Amino acid sequence: VEDGGGGAVMTDAHPGGTRNPTGLSRRGVLASVGAGAALAGGLVGASALAGRAAAEKEDGKATTPASDAVAFYGTHQAGITTAAQDRAHFATFDLDPRATRDTLTGLLRDWTDAAARLTQGLGASTIGPLSGPYDAPPDDTGEAIGLPPARLTITFGFGPTLFETADGVDRFGLAARRPDALVTLPHFPGDNLDAARSGGDLSVQACSDDPQVAVHAVRNLTRIAMGRAQLRWSQLGFGRTSSTSTAQDTPRNLFGFKDGTASLRGEQAELVDTHVWVPQGADPKADWLAGGSYQVVRKIAMHIETWDRSSLREQERIVGRSKSEGAPLSGGDEFTAVNFSTAGRGGTPLVDPASHVALGHPDTNNGHHMLRRGYNYVDGNDELGRLSAGLLFIAYVTSPATHYIPMQLAMARNDLMSEYLQHIGSGLFAVPPGVAQGEFVGQALFS
Repeated sequence: VEDGGGGAVMTDAHPGGTRNPTGLSRRGVLASVGAGAALAGGLVGASALAGRAAAEKEDGKATTPASDAVAFYGTHQAGITTAAQDRAHFATFDLDPRATRDTLTGLLRDWTDAAARLTQGLGASTIGPLSGPYDAPPDDTGEAIGLPPARLTITFGFGPTLFETADGVDRFGLAARRPDALVTLPHFPGDNLDAARSGGDLSVQACSDDPQVAVHAVRNLTRIAMGRAQLRWSQLGFGRTSSTSTAQDTPRNLFGFKDGTASLRGEQAELVDTHVWVPQGADPKADWLAGGSYQVVRKIAMHIETWDRSSLREQERIVGRSKSEGAPLSGGDEFTAVNFSTAGRGGTPLVDPASHVALGHPDTNNGHHMLRRGYNYVDGNDELGRLSAGLLFIAYVTSPATHYIPMQLAMARNDLMSEYLQHIGSGLFAVPPGVAQGEFVGQALFS
């Protein structure tokens, strides 16, 4: 039975003094058969994973109805245009100071193998949470036993410091292939960033319809990274604040308003190609990123108690939409185009030029769109009894230099909503294209 690190292990005695004379548990035998079949073919493909899932289902490790699993392999990483799930666990990691280039590629290879299994409802590795050497830690933590995949997606990103540290050190020989657009986001007006909740060498976005499945994924990737990378910061999210499919209703944020009405949907293929995926030739030294995207992450604290004392009229003026239907104040329904020139009594624009809609809308940002995958969060309360709550803003763009930074700068300076928000965490990551069977995520970067 493989131990996940290339070595072989034998199963020790199990509780009650019963020893399997072969040294393998029934689950270990099933796992080794699945692993052997994959190795014989040279690839761990979708069919191999499906067969292994069926075998492991009988042993209580997973239940994997096909409609509940999202394919891991593909042209683009899943978790971007995938219909947004209800829950998320976002995390960033820093490489160990002693890590080498081989350490990094080994970690990415192990993470890829684990993610391919986890998204199909399998254990993180081949032995499983209930088998293997009885005096050694299991190779899966076990809290997802019996749970379906719940549309789990795992999306990986590379931060600026992976290519060059703040001190200018090129730890892994990657500086020459760093994309020009992959920078540390600027300090915008009003930012109160916490370094401990910002940045990171690597990012992991796990989204699922079951919070325990998402947490299980990040927990096991953290366990696999031990000794090679450590968790820098993470955030649980619930109640998605955007839709990435036309089949989804627009959700509401913690201010009670519909959020992300003008965000891109996965079915808008032409717009997604233009505004989300990095085109071939966009940056000759970073051709490895073609077909990938840039992931913008901001942790935004919302002053809930102050907002809750504002009148409905004031709330709608700040947002620029009705609270009931999400329709623009210029008239129509939620998806009616905003008319920024429509004036009301006394010639005052119905949609305030400093409203959140006016400053964030594609029509006022040179036609640039974002694909948003944000989530609400609540981290308990502060020492004054106020909710520590807000928005985990996640967006995917073809270039942060054109699609995010100018917009956020304008909003930070002029947005009426800024009085009720404070950005406390920040990150920008280059998200490689999808993974082909037999490869690891971001492999082209190291070619």
